[in-house]
Order: sequence, then structure tokens, then C-alpha cells
Amino acid sequence: MSRVKIAFVGVGGMGQCAHLKNYVTLPECEVVAIAEVREELGRRVAARYGVPRVYRSHEELLANEKPDGIVASQQFTRHGVIVPELLRAGVPLFTEKPLAGTIAAGERILEALAASDTWHMVGYHKRSDPATMYARAEIDRLKETGELGKLRYVRLLMPAGDWVANGFSDLVTSEEPLPPLAWDPPAADMDEATFQEYLSFVNYYIHQVNLMRHLLGEPYRVTYADPSGVMLAVQSESGVAGVLEMTPYRTTIDWQESALVAFERGYVKLELPAPLASNRPGRVEILSDPGDGTVPRTVVPTLPWVHAMRQQAMNFVAAIRGERKPPCEAAEALEDLKVAREYIRLLKGV
Repeated sequence: MSRVKIAFVGVGGMGQCAHLKNYVTLPECEVVAIAEVREELGRRVAARYGVPRVYRSHEELLANEKPDGIVASQQFTRHGVIVPELLRAGVPLFTEKPLAGTIAAGERILEALAASDTWHMVGYHKRSDPATMYARAEIDRLKETGELGKLRYVRLLMPAGDWVANGFSDLVTSEEPLPPLAWDPPAADMDEATFQEYLSFVNYYIHQVNLMRHLLGEPYRVTYADPSGVMLAVQSESGVAGVLEMTPYRTTIDWQESALVAFERGYVKLELPAPLASNRPGRVEILSDPGDGTVPRTVVPTLPWVHAMRQQAMNFVAAIRGERKPPCEAAEALEDLKVAREYIRLLKGV
């Protein structure tokens, strides 16, 4: 395939600073058009990034363009409305996490996907961090060889902090208000207060819900929700224990997200940078202590200067070209919403 033609639907803050500015600098990719409901913003962004055509809606864009893929950076509580419409184009689609704001909306998306002839990648960018990619490959290798024994435990720590890391410093803006938009209905099985707590959990911690499955390499279920809201415990399909710690403390000018994947005789540690940090991968540390007189070793691999959002764009383009699979597709992303619902059920009793 020659250069992959990408169309953007939505170029607000994340659309620009997490996605567009990465795609326009990929040599194997060409951003051919933008759809943005704020007309002046669309024109300014197109001028800034050299995108040749701008449309006022995704309908107008799809009527005039034949892209190889679509990047739609939209608020997730309207994914159930807009994603099925975008899937009718029949080309690969990328949206930000989570899949949707409710399980019902996520199921509607999967129904629309089944009726299309394409696939839908959900933007869990932590899977695309070079450190996570290295760590997952090493975890898989250790599970296969058994050299450090069995996988026993996964711990994720996600304190709130400065996730922007100056990543919006080049944001293009306009004074236009958003026009009225269609939104997904709220969840039918929760009252308003419970649903808002569910949305808050999904917004802040769905990345870690997804990363837990990725590092375990298998499905899991929530077994305990601490009443304080600081911790949830899980058990994997094969019986591995896991814990997610949610902001036991917070930082102001730092980001301290980490993961510990523990085997019987060693571990893989993962430290991830702020989501919008640029040209900075995470860090991996591997301890091997097989015993029997063998000297323990700690290895810290040197990783390329590529940040997760850029690698994620590379992964989407490569998947369109048929060179690799998308890191996370819609069907798996629906499982994250189900995990979140079960956590809220255990936490609130409803």
C-alpha cells in the first residue's frame, strides 16, 4: 500500500495534541481531511497542520472522501451515536478509550461493527508504549519458559497527577461554542448518582482496567471493591490475583503510574510516563532470581525515544496496511465496561 489516507472526525484538544500532530508526521501516512463542527477551529487546525480539506460534519466528509482509515476523537458518551454512523464507511476506525459510556451503547457499536466489513481500534495508548510492548513480550516469554516460575500477582498503581505534561502548549483554539449534539442515553440499570460515579471511574481508570487484562494475558473478574474507593481486587481466569490502587496519593507536577507483574522467582516492573508526554517511553525493570546459587540479575532495557501516542498512531496505520493486528479492538474494549459495572455494583451494592 502507498501512503495511508487518514480522515479526522473531531480536532479538539485530544484530537489535535494526542493524535493529529502524530499522524501528520508519519511518513507512511497522509491526513487528507478534517471534519469539525466548529468551522473556524477546523479551518485553523487544517492551516496549522497542512490538511487540504475541511468539512463541517462527518456526514459531509464521508460523502466526499474515500479514506483508508478514520480517527474520530469524540467524547465517549456519544460514541453510541456517532460510531455506528462512521462504521458505515467500511474502513478501519480509531476512537479514544473507552468504547462507550454504557454497556448498552457498546453493544450497539458491536452490532454495527458486525454489519460492517471493517474493524474498530480503541485507543488504549498504554498498550502502545514501547515499555509496555517490551514488558508484554517478556511476560509472555517467561510464562512460556517457566524460568521464573508461575505468574502469581499483578499490581497496578495509578495516582492522579499531571497527565498533560505540557502537552497542550501548541493547542489551536477558537471562541466558538459547541453546537447541540446527540448524546447516548444514560445507563438504564443505575440511578443518576450511581451512573455519574460509574462514568467517573470509567473516565479515570478504564486504562488500568484494560492494562490489567493485557498484562495478565487473559480475562479476569472483580472480586472486591474497597469501600474507600482506593482499591479493587481481581482474579484472572487461571486464578492469578491482581490489585488496582486508585489514587492513594496524588502528585501535582509528576506522573507516577506503575505496574508490578510478579512471578515466583522474579518480576517485570513497568513505569509509564504522563499520557501526553512527548518523545518519552516508559521504563521496564526485570528481576531474575532463579536460586540454586545463580546470581540474581536486574535488567533495565534501553528503549527508543518514542512516546505512546505516536506509537499508537504507527500501530493503527500498520494495522490498516495489514502489517500487524490492532492492539485493542472493540470486542475486548466492551469487557472493560463490564468490569467497571461490576466494580460499581460491588462498591455501591446496585
